[in-house]
Amino acid sequence: MESESDHETELIRATSRTPGRLRTWSRRLGLALLVLLVSVTLAALGFDLATNGREEPASALYRGPFVRADRTTLAYRRWGEHGSPVVLLGGAAEPSWVWHDVGPLIARAGHRVFALDLPPFGYSQRRGPYTMTQWLQLLRGFERRLHIVRPVLIGHSLGAGVAAAAGLARPHSVAGIVLLDGDALAFGGNHGWLANLLVYPYYTAIYRIVTGSDWIVGRVLRHAWGPKPAATSHAALAQFERPFRVQGTDSALRQLFAGGIPGLTLRQLARLHVARAVIWGAEDNVDSLASGRSTAAALHTRLQTVRQAGHLSMLAAPRATAERILRFIASLPHVKRTT
Repeated sequence: MESESDHETELIRATSRTPGRLRTWSRRLGLALLVLLVSVTLAALGFDLATNGREEPASALYRGPFVRADRTTLAYRRWGEHGSPVVLLGGAAEPSWVWHDVGPLIARAGHRVFALDLPPFGYSQRRGPYTMTQWLQLLRGFERRLHIVRPVLIGHSLGAGVAAAAGLARPHSVAGIVLLDGDALAFGGNHGWLANLLVYPYYTAIYRIVTGSDWIVGRVLRHAWGPKPAATSHAALAQFERPFRVQGTDSALRQLFAGGIPGLTLRQLARLHVARAVIWGAEDNVDSLASGRSTAAALHTRLQTVRQAGHLSMLAAPRATAERILRFIASLPHVKRTT
């Protein structure tokens, strides 16, 4: 029969073996994590090398037109030759192609329409800093080069903040502004510390995989489209994917992300006195209707909605979106149009 002293001796031996076992398992776990890290690093590096060269100058990916403003090459699209000017400003990761339906509809109503690629999006040169001050300077230079005087500014999503800031900074140079699916507020704050974690080769590999995947881009697009998204062909998805191949885009987006999305505050919006309208996709699940109501309240105007449209109202319901924009433009004094 086992004595009490024998039991105590065995307990002491088992206890003494525990730290050794922990050290053994810790070494094994550390080795496994090291092997995993090395494997992931090699895989990311291999993918980066295999896809190296996919970035190209903007001029190789887009025929233009381009214009130089403030030492920056800006890409844009244009519809209409006569009438009052309308400038369309897209949102984050949106090339000016998103206006391909709405732009011609506004032009047919007797206006000159310009859709500008705000860098670092679309096919404009990746030259920072990506701040509100810089965007306003580029917008002003763009207007000077193309002889655009007192335009109506239509800003979608991120572009809504630029349109509102322009109306606040130079109210006598803007005929009116439309905030389309965008509350014009700053977003994201300072995430410089997080941007520093996005290092080569991991960030580059993830960036290329995400921006080059029809499946991923298609899901994002359908989510933002609305309740009845259109069928997304490879050609349509390429309109969004191709601008990510412009040289310098990956580092430019990291720079933008580090500082957050520039915008205004509700208090600043309340000081805006130019003619304005707020139009929103009724099914927007990217920028909520509540955000639209808050912005409309700050601007002392009513929120107009577009049925069967999500965040990308200009794509989901181009005619209804254009009609609301044109109704606003028609209400402005001293805005001429041709027929």
